[in-house]
Amino acid sequence: MSNEAFNNAHVLDPAASQATQEQITGEITDIHEAYRQEVLAGKKAETQPRVDFAPYRSSLLRHPTKDLHHTDPETIELHSPAFGQRDVHVLESDLTIQHNGEPIGERIVVAGRVLDGDGRPVANQLIEIWQANAAGRYVHKRDQHPAPIDPNFTGVGRAITGPNGEYSFTTIKPAPYPWKNHHNAWRPAHIHFSLFGTDFTQRMITQMYFPGDPLFALDPIYQAITDQKARDALVATYDHNLTSHEWATGYNWDIVLTGSNRTWMENEEEEH
Repeated sequence: MSNEAFNNAHVLDPAASQATQEQITGEITDIHEAYRQEVLAGKKAETQPRVDFAPYRSSLLRHPTKDLHHTDPETIELHSPAFGQRDVHVLESDLTIQHNGEPIGERIVVAGRVLDGDGRPVANQLIEIWQANAAGRYVHKRDQHPAPIDPNFTGVGRAITGPNGEYSFTTIKPAPYPWKNHHNAWRPAHIHFSLFGTDFTQRMITQMYFPGDPLFALDPIYQAITDQKARDALVATYDHNLTSHEWATGYNWDIVLTGSNRTWMENEEEEH
């Protein structure tokens, strides 16, 4: 997590942070109902989050306000990134073996495929993940909320997609954590994913959530995606075939990079 991103996640105008969860939830409900009425009237469904989403307080100050302009990339950026096992070792995908001892928490396997909009696998792509630990704490100097740091868990890993677009990570299930959007604000447990597109300027970032999280309805970042189907695409599925006997539970999550059913991708400045 970058310094700027962590600043945005945990530092907010004190006046904004005085809003109650009831107020935030009411605002979310009103926006979603207005969206539902628009869809019933024929508006096309929204598959991406709204950049200006009032319940997500800091989005009001940080989203783009002018049209985007095309700029010519540098020569090095005209070529697709090429990664291989010489660049990323297979052991980097196991976040539970990076230190001298066992990390604390529920061991999980997260696996899936990276696909394009036509369902074709995207091979040889770099995937990076980062997350909080089992207590909801990041290893970051600006994360000072009173939860313990696990000396055996850094929460960062990476992998290369296989020939069928497949990836797999072994890690610890993260916990929810507080942030300063409003009073008593908590983020649902999630894992950040970063992928590269066709060049180095196309780094795409998204989040994977866990099924049945009670904080979904209360979280303005998750709810900034007004369409329920698009929100559901961010939630992994428990997969008993990925679960290992007496070792780890398994979750399946596919990432779609293009097309109308593409996975939500966030701006790099909005990593929370």
